[in-house]
Amino acid sequence: MTTARDVMSSGAECIKEDQTLLDAARMMRDLDVGSLPICGKDDKLHGMITDRDIVVHCLAEGMDPATVKAGSMAQGKLYWVDADTDMDDALAVMQEHQVKRLPVMDKHRLVGMISESDLTRRLDEHRMSHFAQEVYAR
Repeated sequence: MTTARDVMSSGAECIKEDQTLLDAARMMRDLDVGSLPICGKDDKLHGMITDRDIVVHCLAEGMDPATVKAGSMAQGKLYWVDADTDMDDALAVMQEHQVKRLPVMDKHRLVGMISESDLTRRLDEHRMSHFAQEVYAR
């Protein structure tokens, strides 16, 4: 059985909820990623922020990314899987909820992320095409 731990990219880093969106943008640049998990002072996962969130919900609204806190972007339902979750079940969560990046947790701590690029390394062309249709076509 292939698990989420087998598929994920490990070493995911969190933006703290009290850090700014400017900090988040710099972290994304430095890590070469398009999203970051938002973690609270308790080190638990509180949400996700994407580069698109920064543009659409901060910059386009005329807000200052140097003052807006990352925690303010932690809205909506957060989806994640346990590290021992079967890869097919993790894929089903991503498809059902149209999630392109999925946090992977172990004992309530973030241990990695599953992204589209992780999936392309594991899925055959047919399954990847089905994933794309489910996540993007709805």
